[in-house]
Order: sequence, then structure tokens, then C-alpha cells
Amino acid sequence: MRRLQLFVATSVDGYVSGASGDTTWRHPGAELVAPAWPRVDTILIGRRTYAAACASGWPHGDRRTVVFSRAGEPSIATPQTAATARAPADVVAELRAREGGSIALVAGGTLAAACFAAHLVDEVFVAMHPVLLGGGTRWLADTGASIALSMVSERRQPSGVVQLAYRVERGGATRD
Repeated sequence: MRRLQLFVATSVDGYVSGASGDTTWRHPGAELVAPAWPRVDTILIGRRTYAAACASGWPHGDRRTVVFSRAGEPSIATPQTAATARAPADVVAELRAREGGSIALVAGGTLAAACFAAHLVDEVFVAMHPVLLGGGTRWLADTGASIALSMVSERRQPSGVVQLAYRVERGGATRD
């Protein structure tokens, strides 16, 4: 079965962007790409994250991309991109029924939380950057439950970025 892998670049205090949407604190470079990324052939992404990725030159190549958008059709940057207002569970079920590589979730907190709530996420890859932002957009909105994770690996980079890889433990979540 195709795995849904959440990829997150975060500050030590858990933000994906600063209070004004700033992401210039992120360290660029190949060291931030998780070892799992080459197996990804499909990207699920939220509308705001998609817009930011397009503004930075669309770093995801020609992978098939599904943009989740409740606010209407975003402008499409590649022929491999489609927008949808469908529920993440429906989209992931359809993708898992097809042959292919891993599915990357590159999303803000709301879409990531919806995928966790629907028990869709199999693995979490976190690139933790050595900065405290003190506010901004959290990488995960309230899920209403704790989610058990098992560490698979950790790597420290010369920049101070720490890459963490976790497997989601099924049946380990509890309602708070």
C-alpha cells in the first residue's frame, strides 16, 4: 500500500512560518530533503503552502500534485497539478488504490490535522531548524487526540537542522 508521509520544516518551538508568514529562517539546501523524498511521486498540499512553494520557484519538480482548496481554484503551476475541494480521506483512498510511490503531505496545520484525524498519515519527517520564532503558524493544528509515534531515525546537520523520522503507531492514539 502507498504510504502517506508528512514532511514538515519547523522551528524548535513548532512554527512553519513566523507571525507575518516569514520563512526566511529556514536553511535551504539538499540536507533538508528527507531520505524518503526520492520515493515520492505524488504531493498533497494545502492552498497557502502551494502558493508559497510556487512563489519560491516550485521546488517539487514534475511530481503529480493535488492542491486542497476550499477558497476556489488556485492558479496551476504545472500540468501535473490539480485542485480539489474533496475530503483528504477520499483523495488518499483513491491514490492508494492506484500503483505508485509514496504520497507526500506538504501542508499547513489544518490539512495535516485533518489527515491525522482521519488516520491517514503513516510517517512524519520533521526538519527542525535552530530558531525560536515565538509565534506564527503552527505546523499542526489541534487534532483533539494524542498520536503515538515511534522514532525511526534522527540526523544532525552542520547547519544545526535536525532531521527526525517517525512512524505513526496505529491504535496508539487516545482522545484527550
